[in-house]
Formats: sequence, structure tokens, C-alpha cells
Amino acid sequence: MALLFIRHAETDLAGRFCGHADPPVHAKGLAQIEKLLQTLEGERIDAIYTSDLLRARTTANAIGKAFGIGPVTLPELREISFGEWEALSWAEIEDRDAEYAQRWTAEFPHLPAPGGERFDAFQSRILRVVKELFASQAEKPAAVVTHAGVMRVVLQSLCGVSEQEAWERTRQYCGFFRCEAGKLV
Repeated sequence: MALLFIRHAETDLAGRFCGHADPPVHAKGLAQIEKLLQTLEGERIDAIYTSDLLRARTTANAIGKAFGIGPVTLPELREISFGEWEALSWAEIEDRDAEYAQRWTAEFPHLPAPGGERFDAFQSRILRVVKELFASQAEKPAAVVTHAGVMRVVLQSLCGVSEQEAWERTRQYCGFFRCEAGKLV
């Protein structure tokens, strides 16, 4: 069975390094959720899993209400931690330490943000939990409400999508894709 991966709704930190920061969904984000719910009408969703961060839980709770399902919160579905860069714009990051910012750009994904999560640890965390969800939901359609970085890991590591295509597919708030047995469906 396919998992439906859904990006959370927008917050006031859109365009910033949000990571583990926990802002609420704003008015535009609430409208995105309403549009998402209209798009999902007629879908079959038997289970919902969500990151524990507020923006994902808000999105998952709305889906859960529409489908009569209580979402299951999994902290492992969190976005990567950006450490000292949480809630900063790129311009603010460059102002703080232009040399490190330049190194990070050149060495990503091998160099973490200062005090942030290493990408290989993030990727391992995501792949472990997603593979567990695929195994446990083998017979039931489920939604996974999470973050763009999480979805990019799934797209690139499990679905064989290029980095560029993964960025494009995860750009939209409340956007989604289905993945089953290592391919997009």
C-alpha cells in the first residue's frame, strides 16, 4: 500500500531555516489546509502519522477530523535541526558568519549547521521510521504529515528522484506525493 506524504501548512517562518522551531500555522496556512482537505475528498486514509511539531500536528489534526481518525505523533518525523540557525533567514546567517555559511553551502550535506543535526543522522532517522511505516501499513492506506526535508529524503533515497526534482516536489505547503515500494505512484 502507498503512503501519502503531505507537507505541513505554512507559518510565519516560511523562507527561513525552521527545522525544530515550532511556530503555529498562520491564516494563509489555514487556508492551505482547507484547500488540501478539498483535494483529499474521496481519498481513503485509514491512518495518519505526524511529526510532533505544531505546524505538522495542526495539518494532521485537520485531516484526522475530516477522516474521523486520530493522528499518531512520531517525533522521528521531525525536520532536520538547524541548531543555531533555527528561525534565521539566509541573509541573517551570512551576517553572523559568512565564512561558515559559504563552507556549509559548498560542503552540504556533509557539514551541519552550527549545533545542528548531521545530515547522515537525519537521513538514517527518516529512513528508519519510514521503512517501519511501510511495513506496518502494508495493507492500509496512510498519510504521513511531515516536513519538506523529510519528504526530500524519501523522494531521493526511496523513490530514486533527483535532488532537483525532490526540491520541486516539496516546494508547496500542503503539497503531497504517494510512494509505494520505492516508487512514486
